[in-house]
Order: sequence, then structure tokens, then C-alpha cells
Amino acid sequence: MTVYLDYQATTPLAPEVRGAMLPWITEKFGNPHSTHKLGREAAAMVEVAREAVSALLPPGGKLYFTSGATEAINWAMRCTRAGGLMVSPTEHAAVLDTAEWLKAKKRSLRFLTLDDHGLPNAKQEIPGTVALVAAMLVNNEIGAIAPVAKLAKQAQAAGALFLCDAVQGFGRIPVPSGPDLIAISAHKIHGPKGIGALWVKNGVEIEPLLLGGGQEGGLRSGTLSPALCVGFGTAATIARQRMEADADHVKLLFDEAMALIPRGWELNGPSSSDRYKGNLNLRCEGVDAARLMSDVRGVAFSAGSACASGSGRPSHVLRALGLSDVEARSSIRIGFGRYTTRSELREGLRLIFAAAASQSSLAA
Repeated sequence: MTVYLDYQATTPLAPEVRGAMLPWITEKFGNPHSTHKLGREAAAMVEVAREAVSALLPPGGKLYFTSGATEAINWAMRCTRAGGLMVSPTEHAAVLDTAEWLKAKKRSLRFLTLDDHGLPNAKQEIPGTVALVAAMLVNNEIGAIAPVAKLAKQAQAAGALFLCDAVQGFGRIPVPSGPDLIAISAHKIHGPKGIGALWVKNGVEIEPLLLGGGQEGGLRSGTLSPALCVGFGTAATIARQRMEADADHVKLLFDEAMALIPRGWELNGPSSSDRYKGNLNLRCEGVDAARLMSDVRGVAFSAGSACASGSGRPSHVLRALGLSDVEARSSIRIGFGRYTTRSELREGLRLIFAAAASQSSLAA
């Protein structure tokens, strides 16, 4: 059986979520945009799910369901006011690639400065030409928790909107008030893949990204899946109920893992309260992370973002921290959460560290 230690890539589907979704895949299959009984019943459950997801977000905004956080980020960046962009260099590819695409469309692009732990500097100057600032709540590779509320205040003082990719923090830590736009995803909180959402603060104007039937308040066309919406809502409800217990559990696992790290391994990113404790990003001189993942078939872990794992390039996040290409390629990401047991974590780390030691001894 595989030990799963890749919670930043995705999370196991909660059994309660599976049970809640099943009727909406089978007998309750109505289109939520139809006016007959089946359709109205489905539409009502979509709204219940919307309220459940919104309960984990700041008040004073509206939630629009999307196919995932990538769509939500594209929508936020491409369909709000025109002008310059300013983003963190450690953002997910959904932000960085969209920013580069917009740059090719003649929009200026600047980057936020970072401290030594990869956290955006909340006191930097934001030029008045910038229309949108983007920074993620929890970094998907190193777990760094950004000062989102302060960054949002800085952006808004300069006349810009603030977009927060809250995917890795949503349902795990409180999402602070301040952002104008927030992108989230269900499958990072034990919900289904294929659904996310964009939260838009009241008063913020946004144009449609997808055109067609005008579903989702006339701003996002496409037939919603009641099953996916119900799954997202159920996952959000459980996350809200278990947030404190889940946080205590991952802290216990983090502390145990830190005590098991052998000499020669170093932690990438912050080790303090500025880090989400369900993430370990470690490096060891002489280790080839890609080969290590191949050697340790019984453990699911990664060398960085799942969305960029096939690129062959060293992590842009670790490079932004000042690591060399060699150091970045000697780094691994270990993620754990609600369903990870202490024995699973210990066994997974034992296998990883043993294979790394064997690799180093062969290279010596």
C-alpha cells in the first residue's frame, strides 16, 4: 500500500463527501438550470453548497463556481480592470503564466519583492499604474503564509485590486478579510476534482470569461454539476467544523517529522508560525530528487508543484528563495493532513531518508 505524502497536490476524498455526492450522480440527475422539479431541487442544493463554501470566506462578497482555481485565477486576472500587474515571483503557474500572457497583450508586469523565507514584503511601494496585485495565501511548495491582509491594504491604497490564490490555505487556516478576489479549489480540502470558485468582493466589477447561457449570475456560462457543488459544500462544512482539530493534527505530525530529519537535510522556507505545518520542503546536498521519487515507489511525494512536475525545470519558488539549480533539484516536498497517521508518516520518511542515504553512498 502506498503511503500518501503529497497533500499539496491533492487530498483524499472524504467519505462523507462521497456519500453526499452519490445521489446527485444517480437518481437526482436534473439540470440545475431547468425549471421542472428535478431542476429546482438541484438548483436549491447548489445554493446550499454555495453558502457552505462561502462560510469559510470573508463576508461582503459573492461566490461563483468554476471548473477549478485555474479558471478562477484566469477569470480574475483577465476580466477585471485593465492596467499593470504586480505579482509574487513564487505564485502558482496559473498566476504567472496568465501574467505573462497579459504582458504579451501589452500590460506591464512587475514582481513583488520577497524576504529570505519567500514571503512577500508587505511594505513595498506599489506604483499607481498597477491595476491588480496577486499573492497566494499559502505557498504550494514551501508552505509560507503570506501577510495577505497587509498586502491587500497596500494594493488598495495604490488604487489596485488584490487577488489572493487561497487554494492551499482555504479550509486549513482562516482566510483573512482584505482581498478583492479570492480563488479556491475543492480537491485540496478532501472534496472532488473539477470544481473551484472565484469569490468577488461586493462592488468589484468583473466581466465574463466564458460566454453562453449566462449561468452563475450571468457572469460564468456553463451547466453546473450539482454533484460537484454538493461535494464542495460538504467538504467545506467538514473543514469548517474540523479546522482546529486538523490544525492540531498537522502540527503534531510536523513536529514529529522535524525530529526525524537526519543530519544533512535542511528545511526550505520558514520554520516559524509563518508556515503551514502540513508542508515540509527539504533539501540534501547530493540528492537527486527525481531519482529519489523513482527509487521510493511505496511513498507518494513530490519535487514541487504537481502542475509543473513534468517541465524538467528547477522550482521557480526555490530559485526565488536564492537556491541554486542544484539545490532546487535536491529538494523534495512532503505534504500530510487529516487522514495521515503518525505511523504512515514515520514509515514514509524512513523509506525516503534510507533511499537518499543509499543514493549518497553510491555517489561518494
